[in-house]
Amino acid sequence: MEIVARRKFPAKLDSLSNSLELVSACAQAKGFSARRISEIQLATEEALVNIFRYAYPEGRGEVEVICRFDARQRLVIELVDCGIPFDVLSVPEPNLTGEIEDRAVGGLGVHLMKALMDEIHYSRKEGKNILTLLASDEERSPS
Repeated sequence: MEIVARRKFPAKLDSLSNSLELVSACAQAKGFSARRISEIQLATEEALVNIFRYAYPEGRGEVEVICRFDARQRLVIELVDCGIPFDVLSVPEPNLTGEIEDRAVGGLGVHLMKALMDEIHYSRKEGKNILTLLASDEERSPS
């Protein structure tokens, strides 16, 4: 898979807009629909905000955003950081049916990412978190 775009950003909320623009530009270049690009942006935003807020509790760090397309022409977004280990897939599914005051806090962003992406993978290699989001051009609707 040839890399279409690769850029490092400071792991801070000020980088969110530029990070999302990079991902959007890759999807637009392949002709993804505007609605699908919005879905991809939302899922990517959830992942990036988690990295910005939690990956580097001791101070500054960065996140690398890598975009490419696989053999099925799905957009593959890799978010790579050297922050504390965190497997987003280990977050339990949130309770979506109970009374709101009885529900645990957290987990909705991860649930949304899973609903909007075709696949999500996590690995930890050489001291780096690698979160991979895969998205086809088929629109999804969060459950």
